[in-house]
Amino acid sequence: MKDDDFLYRFQLERSGVRGAIARLDRTWQRIRGNGGYDEATAQLLGRTLAANALFTSALKFEGRLSIHLRDSGALRLLFADCTHDGRLRGIARTDPLAAGQIGATLRPGARLAITIENAATDARYQGLVPVEDGDLTRAFEGYFDRSEQLPTKLALAVDAQRCGGLMLQQIAVAGGAPLGDADGWNRVQHLLATLTDAELLELPPEQVLLRLFHEEDVRLQPAQALAFGCTCSRERVGNVLRSLGREENESVLAEQGTIQITCEFCGQRYVFDDEDVAALFASEAPAEPPPTRH
Repeated sequence: MKDDDFLYRFQLERSGVRGAIARLDRTWQRIRGNGGYDEATAQLLGRTLAANALFTSALKFEGRLSIHLRDSGALRLLFADCTHDGRLRGIARTDPLAAGQIGATLRPGARLAITIENAATDARYQGLVPVEDGDLTRAFEGYFDRSEQLPTKLALAVDAQRCGGLMLQQIAVAGGAPLGDADGWNRVQHLLATLTDAELLELPPEQVLLRLFHEEDVRLQPAQALAFGCTCSRERVGNVLRSLGREENESVLAEQGTIQITCEFCGQRYVFDDEDVAALFASEAPAEPPPTRH
């Protein structure tokens, strides 16, 4: 199996279901390698990235979709986002004092946020759902049930080389009636349950869909390439430093000689010296001296 990073959209015409299948190979290796994650953390992050790619399959505009999960336990944060054109990044943060305590399930009280941003209109929509039983996949499905009223089933898998997922969503017509035959949604859910992790991660997507849904009249759309993509830049870092104020920057320079910022997503390091910091604040009017008293 060649390494590949892709997203396919498809329809199951007989059952009235739309879906997507995604796999991350080089992208997953880049993100996992950059974070140096233990196996349990990598499992959760890989599933989140695969789900993130699947969810963007429904975007109809230029923008991005992000997944943000906070846990009160050893796993402090899971974050992933994907743009409309398939650029992904992700990160996990754990409690350094709780090494080895992360399991396959999340703690009660964890909350999942999914945010959709439209680049053209600056509109921003966010849905929040609790992770009630600790299962990440069911939390994702619960988001669509609660926030979108859209029945959804997911299969997600991760190993050391790649992560992937398959998503099914029931299509409704006007009035809320299912588009396909009466048993279609129930039938495809049972078929999806037969999919193994190895099949999802190793077989070509055409073979996966043929094996599962060969009687469902599959209509497969062209592939969309996926790739790692970080939004960091020297300009963005400079804007953050500027927002901290001149005094804070000069204090760090006096103590350390330079200001060094490393992007947590891609590992790029940015260094600012005295001249760089002076240039950041060059447009500011110099402070006026106090009036002279006679």
